[in-house]
Amino acid sequence: MKSASVAFRALRHRNYSLFFAGQGLSMVGYWVQQVAAGWLMYELTQSAFSLGLLAFFSNLPVLLLSPLAGWWSDHADRRRLMLASQVLEGLQAVVLVVLTVTGLIQPWHLIVLGAILGALVALELAVRQTFLLDLIDVREDLPSAISLTATMAQTGRLIGPAIAGVLLVAVGPAWCFAVNALSYVAVVGSILAIRTRPQPPSTVRGSFVAGLREGFSYAWHSYPIRNVLIALGLVSVLITPYQNLMPAFVAQVYGSDPKMLGLLLALAGGGALAGSLWLAARPNAAGLLDVLNAAMATAGLALLCFALSERWWLSAPLVVLVGFGVLATTLPVQLIMQTLVDDDKRGRVMSLSTMLFMGVGPIGNLFAGSLAQAIGPRLALALNGAACALAAVWLFTVRRRMRVAMRPTVERMGIGSP
Repeated sequence: MKSASVAFRALRHRNYSLFFAGQGLSMVGYWVQQVAAGWLMYELTQSAFSLGLLAFFSNLPVLLLSPLAGWWSDHADRRRLMLASQVLEGLQAVVLVVLTVTGLIQPWHLIVLGAILGALVALELAVRQTFLLDLIDVREDLPSAISLTATMAQTGRLIGPAIAGVLLVAVGPAWCFAVNALSYVAVVGSILAIRTRPQPPSTVRGSFVAGLREGFSYAWHSYPIRNVLIALGLVSVLITPYQNLMPAFVAQVYGSDPKMLGLLLALAGGGALAGSLWLAARPNAAGLLDVLNAAMATAGLALLCFALSERWWLSAPLVVLVGFGVLATTLPVQLIMQTLVDDDKRGRVMSLSTMLFMGVGPIGNLFAGSLAQAIGPRLALALNGAACALAAVWLFTVRRRMRVAMRPTVERMGIGSP
């Protein structure tokens, strides 16, 4: 009972509860659209490379724009920025609906609209990192808010692909895009209902370039932050492409339909949901370096075994472990960074985690898509999984020095050994 109260304590704050409810519905719609877009792209092109290309251009704006969005969130009204991003994302979904219903949809439409959504997501995620502080009244509840936000996102990832699989078979992708468009009504309404205190004028001075340089320098010269960001980037490049290659993997390995695709992606979301709930019950950053290291190894080895499996009933628990491993990598990185980063640099430094997880991912997606086209999705995923397991060995070798560097901060905060 005590761990449950710790996990859900952020929900006692009215503003955060509104945000949580609206974003929860929107996340379901987002994943319904993502699965449908990938399946539609593969139907139009019959090419695994096109899936990598779609993912590349969908996530490239996150790589390019996250630092700008992070700087912006340190200066501007975060509630207004969040509201604007959600309205524009909803309009992007409406355009997809119209193009699909009219039969005009082409692969380049999916790529361009995916890139537009990626630019908006870059803004949304950078603002969200600091907006959470505006939604809670007690700083000690921030770990709960971060973990519950991740739990909400993974719940959407669990439910969304399952809904998409059913809708794709029953009524086609247009209805999937429509579900996403309608979900933004809830999130926009929730943000309009939020009442936050006026933000004080920004104390950050200097040009945009100088501000970015300060954020990058701060992250690079912090040994723990630098290494957790490297670990996050490696997981992004090596593991997350499995989601975008899944339509080709399901079609070629299992000869199956969208229901199997939705099932496997939902299982991965279930593993991530389990990981987020487990981490939400942790009151602080104590022991998270060990969690991060074990999660990297789990994600790599599980993906390797998943790629080599020929039976869906064996693949099912393996993909759960992949989802668990990815979440149990990303969330500790956020919690560690939120613990260590100074408030006046929070937006810029936290945006680096978004840039490395979702922004560097396009490089991994493009490489994995090319590799899958040349040697098949099975071998491509196996190689990525093995490389991630080796990266976990590297993290193990630097973990002790990271713990020493973090000790003064966590002891001052009364957290305990990281």
